Amino acid sequence: AGVGNLKPDGRPRAVLIAGPGAAATHAADLLGTLAGAGSPVTRLAPTGVAPAAGALRWELPGWAGSVDLLLIATPDGAEPGLSLLAEQAYRRGCTVVAVAPARSPLNDAVSASRGLFIPMATAPYDHDEPLAGAAPGVLWALLTPLLALLDRTGLLEAPPEAIDKVADRLDQIAERCGPAIVTYSNPAKTLASELAETLPVVWTEGTSAGPAGRRFAAALAELAGTPAVVADLPEALAAHNALLAGRLAAGADPDDFFRDRVDEPPALHARVVLLRDRPSGGLTAAPNARDLALGHDTPISELEPEEGGELETLAELIAITDFAAVYLALASGA
Repeated sequence: AGVGNLKPDGRPRAVLIAGPGAAATHAADLLGTLAGAGSPVTRLAPTGVAPAAGALRWELPGWAGSVDLLLIATPDGAEPGLSLLAEQAYRRGCTVVAVAPARSPLNDAVSASRGLFIPMATAPYDHDEPLAGAAPGVLWALLTPLLALLDRTGLLEAPPEAIDKVADRLDQIAERCGPAIVTYSNPAKTLASELAETLPVVWTEGTSAGPAGRRFAAALAELAGTPAVVADLPEALAAHNALLAGRLAAGADPDDFFRDRVDEPPALHARVVLLRDRPSGGLTAAPNARDLALGHDTPISELEPEEGGELETLAELIAITDFAAVYLALASGA
């Protein structure tokens, strides 16, 4: 699409991201985390009466203008509200870049608004079925060109060699977590089996782990129908202390221990999932997190990526938890 040859005039004052569902939400979260405080990254939340393409509408904030960048990310491209948003941005002088399927109405709208349209890459089997916003392939198809674009603007560091390393890391995770790999040596299958019939309590530590944990919780809900709660350490220790001390703790059973439970459904208990990636300043709350969980008889699963750049470690955490969410969905029949 020519993104690598762009010569931007400078960094945008602010980056606005619009799109439906989990895909745009996670892209905004990830890009905002990687960009840091350099330029604020804000997701434009839609309004409407239903989560359907024709019912959603987006509005630019009143301050948006010629020094701002609007990114539109959608696996559909047929949303009239996004086409109207592109026209509104053009009238305000706001630069527009969209990533969407090639033959979609949004393509014409962005071209008419003198924006840049980037065709979304899809797998051959994706063409005939609607794509879930939390589906792993959707995130990377939308996020990768946006990473390359924001690297060109100087908003974050994502040169071509870094993106190549991300692709290599994702290939390695696919080899470790693929369907043919047995559970005892497959970290994603292991995590999925540990989370079966539990309430996942996702704790994150480190800059990259935060958006990975929030995506994991969203994927569990959308793909597997499993509710989850998520929080960053060290605040999670106070936020979820009462949760682990209550009836969701594994040791909580106020009724008679010796009663017959054969015909009863198993009680729902919490399980902590700790996602870690280089905590800032070298300080870590992980020992206190383990003590809190085990002190309430709550089991804990831990994931920590191998060494690498920020994009690589983020990709590893996302990939393993994506696999786990899909395996849990298959096991539950969701």
